Amino acid sequence: MQPLQSISIIGGGSWATALVKIFSESGIVVHWYVRSQEHVDFLQANGRNPNYLGFVQLNLDFIKPTCDIDKAIASSADILFAVPSAYLDATVEEMEEDSMQQKKMYVSIKGIVSGEFLIPSVFLSNRFNISVNGITVLAGPCHAEEIAMDKKTFLTVAGKDEVVVNRLKDAVRSHYINVVVNHDPIGVEYAAILKNVIGIASGMAKGLNYGDNFLAVIISNAMREIKNFLADIDDFDRDLFDSAYFGDLLVTAYSEFSRNRTFGNMIGRGYSVPIAESRMNMIAEGFPAVKGMYQAAMQHGTNMPVLSTVHRILYQHASPYIEFKLLETYLK
Repeated sequence: MQPLQSISIIGGGSWATALVKIFSESGIVVHWYVRSQEHVDFLQANGRNPNYLGFVQLNLDFIKPTCDIDKAIASSADILFAVPSAYLDATVEEMEEDSMQQKKMYVSIKGIVSGEFLIPSVFLSNRFNISVNGITVLAGPCHAEEIAMDKKTFLTVAGKDEVVVNRLKDAVRSHYINVVVNHDPIGVEYAAILKNVIGIASGMAKGLNYGDNFLAVIISNAMREIKNFLADIDDFDRDLFDSAYFGDLLVTAYSEFSRNRTFGNMIGRGYSVPIAESRMNMIAEGFPAVKGMYQAAMQHGTNMPVLSTVHRILYQHASPYIEFKLLETYLK
């Protein structure tokens, strides 16, 4: 298989912008789908995303922005979806099934698809009638802000097709990015979603004025919950200490860049969900993920006290203070 020469990236947020930066720096032509012509015009005139990571100067020699999704899809044999999970359904709604049959498809989305409560790879597999094993996952642990500043980062490329995985690995590797190869895309996707839920729990704890001592207990118990859940969904022999699993959890639980942690902090301080959402300029994907993951845990019979606590607070209007006092009795 030839080295990756071009790719279409679907999404205009901070993570999509970071990915555009990574690929274009490697000399790969990026056909970048964004939502509006105004966005396209600004990018072409200034080489910057007007809404996210605006301090990053992008190399327009390798970036072709467009607001025509059909044009973006037709421009490359490799398609990477990096939209927030809440918008994925609407984004692909009018795309023709035939247009994706011969494409190499990649997913870099850390959330549940709203309404159907599916992980993105399974949703796209169903939507375009392709094998889920043909979809490769690009994951963390990472924050877009640190990639924008060229800080040392480890990315995970997870997939079943080793040739495709290695091709993507070579495309994103750089002087500040190391790449870890993984063959458990479903587990990596679920771990990426669950870490956002735990990020919200960590933020809630901070908002309630718990200290680092308690936060360490929350996170260690959350690791057990993730371990049990992944064991319940399949029998894949995965090492959860790889960075794609617990590493991604830790950066979301502790980093000030974590939007899910920020969202949880506001809830812990007494903000309602609508007010907390209105005060953020980016989506906290952990919020809709809580509902989907709670249903998945019930379906698989997995006991997940941290997840259940966050679910009651966000979706049953329970008191964060009372719920965390009750959670204390379950933690080990």
